[in-house]
Amino acid sequence: MSPAEEIKTKLDIVEVLREYIQVKAVGANFQALCPFHREKSPSFVISPDKQIWHCFGCGKGGDVLSFVQEMEGLSFPDTLRLLAPKAGVILKYESKQEYSKRGRILDCLQVAAKQGQYWLENDDTGKKMKTYLLKRGLSEETLKEWQVGYNPDAWTAMLEYLRSQKFKDEEIFAAGLAGRSDRGSAYDRFRDRITFPIKDVSGNVIAFTARINPEKEKTIPGGKYINSPQTEVYDKSRVLFALDKAKKAIKERGFAIVVEGQMDAIACHQHGFSNTVASSGTALTAEQLLLLKRFTNNLALSFDMDNAGQLAADRGIREAMAQDINLKVILLSKEYKDPDQCLQSNPDDFKQAVINSRPVMEYYFDKIIAGKDLTKLADKKEVVKLMLTMIMKLANKIDQEFWFKRLAESTGVSEQILRESVVVSKPTSRQVAQKAEIKPPTAAETTINRDERLSDILLAILLKAPDYIPYAASHLEPRDLLLENLSQFYKNLIIYYNKFAVLDYDAFRLYLQEQDDKSINIIDRLALLAERDYYDYDDNGLKSELSKVLLELKKFSLKRQIKTLQNQIGAAEAGSDKTDLNNLMTDIKNLTEQLNSLRSL
Repeated sequence: MSPAEEIKTKLDIVEVLREYIQVKAVGANFQALCPFHREKSPSFVISPDKQIWHCFGCGKGGDVLSFVQEMEGLSFPDTLRLLAPKAGVILKYESKQEYSKRGRILDCLQVAAKQGQYWLENDDTGKKMKTYLLKRGLSEETLKEWQVGYNPDAWTAMLEYLRSQKFKDEEIFAAGLAGRSDRGSAYDRFRDRITFPIKDVSGNVIAFTARINPEKEKTIPGGKYINSPQTEVYDKSRVLFALDKAKKAIKERGFAIVVEGQMDAIACHQHGFSNTVASSGTALTAEQLLLLKRFTNNLALSFDMDNAGQLAADRGIREAMAQDINLKVILLSKEYKDPDQCLQSNPDDFKQAVINSRPVMEYYFDKIIAGKDLTKLADKKEVVKLMLTMIMKLANKIDQEFWFKRLAESTGVSEQILRESVVVSKPTSRQVAQKAEIKPPTAAETTINRDERLSDILLAILLKAPDYIPYAASHLEPRDLLLENLSQFYKNLIIYYNKFAVLDYDAFRLYLQEQDDKSINIIDRLALLAERDYYDYDDNGLKSELSKVLLELKKFSLKRQIKTLQNQIGAAEAGSDKTDLNNLMTDIKNLTEQLNSLRSL
């Protein structure tokens, strides 16, 4: 058995996909909103029995390996490397050169994290840094759990250590652990700093954030914290600090707390708020929000939001509203500058602030009307302008409707006037051109789409209830299906069933592979179509549905044949072969009678 097959055998596809998306049991299978395209109703189906998935919205599908590969943006070898520990599979390589470049970078970062932990415990200055962290309220257990470390005050201590561990300079630089001065000499990027590993959603160390030695923060210019540069494995816009530790609690509690700093996130986890992640001091990005949406659609933000204008301009909040995410604001007492300070002083205050968190639109509305006199025209116009800007950022029309009414009631301006006041941006010339290119389908295209849909349903039902294959074959031939790949699949289905008298999904799949049949590309989609649409049908229900589909497909086939004969008659009339014309007329008459006689099967 290959490593890939062994990993697939030992992993439960549903449990792995749960780490990325919210899934819901529907019958014997599971459904979810597709993570690969935006949709409001679930079209993504997972079969735990067959260990496959397929999205009927965008058409993507596959197994657990292809899903993780797509979600993480990895090569196939890197996907195996990521999933092997989860499956308890040891990947064997003949040499370290067989690792991918990305794999070597991840190894380098992990080794650096462990060495940083060692220096925090054993380096003289490292011990002082540990004492500082303990005084800041972090426990011994927290320091170990988060792999907090220290890099010595030496130009190349980490560089030399990693070289001793057989890492090449290009790998160390690619990992963002070292840099070069203007003169070209190498140096450790995080020298004399406390280091906090940044991990991806699967728990791999991909970067570091590092705090300057507290004893030197007043003498060295620049910010207290520096982060790893962007690398092959680290893109700050696509990572949320602590998500690897928070994802389970987020799903269990139904929402995520989002803070700005790493120390805030660590302090929250230490005090039991384990559904907390950090944006690392920047506005939330679209990619980070999509990450969070794998686990919840509810966010509580603990950001500095004293300024209403700042809130309205916040790119992350605008993006969250556009993605129809439920946003709340956590309001701390003014005596606390951040969650870390609040938790150190009084954890109950933070707990109460979370409980009392307010919907972002409620918070914003109260913020902008505070101190305003709505009997004054200038104040009324300002409130209306600011609120309309926020209302139009809401993706959900129901939310928009609510706030139009609320604003009308509060300001005394009619809803009609408010709606008319909304400035609708003009479409660009490109958008106009794109819209002009979209044409309604022709009658022929509509027929083909309908024919294809019915063919899909036919084959899906037969995969689910193979005992009906002889019944279907007696009423509909493979050539009656319009599309070649579906016709070929139907033909192989009949041949296989006639040969073995049973249909085992895995065995039939292998049979198609052995036949080198391209129709194997559709077997997973068809199987999951049946699981999605007919999971609660009994035998009588399936038989009834199958009969309707067979009848309609047969009618489509006869109509196509009649159309073909009509075209041939036109050509024959232009010639002189009356015998051929008579034969065609007889054929078309027979087919028409057959079509008219079809009432049921």
